[in-house]
Amino acid sequence: MRMAKEQAKAKQNTKTVSKKNKKKKKMTPFLKLVCYVMIFASLVLLYNVFKEVYTTMTLKEQLAEVQEKYQEVLDENAYLTSEREKLEDPDYVANYARGTYLLSKDDEQIFYLPEDEDK
Repeated sequence: MRMAKEQAKAKQNTKTVSKKNKKKKKMTPFLKLVCYVMIFASLVLLYNVFKEVYTTMTLKEQLAEVQEKYQEVLDENAYLTSEREKLEDPDYVANYARGTYLLSKDDEQIFYLPEDEDK
């Protein structure tokens, strides 16, 4: 009786194995084509994503450089505006000319003092 049960189990196992084999069908050429097309489309999309990320990083670097230059231009503009306002004052122009170009007023003497070399 034991052998009969074992034989029945063996037949049942062979039936399940044969059913599994029947369920595994080979891919048809159409399915292979669809898979290849999907893989190719995925690769193209990944390439575009990486290209966009690289472009974004490059543009962010350029934006940082341009913002830095813009800040420098704003600082220079503020300096030049203040210089223009100072040059509109006649007293400032007179003092600037006297200090920079060693100009003097009438009946005024200029003394040159030696620079301290100890500093």
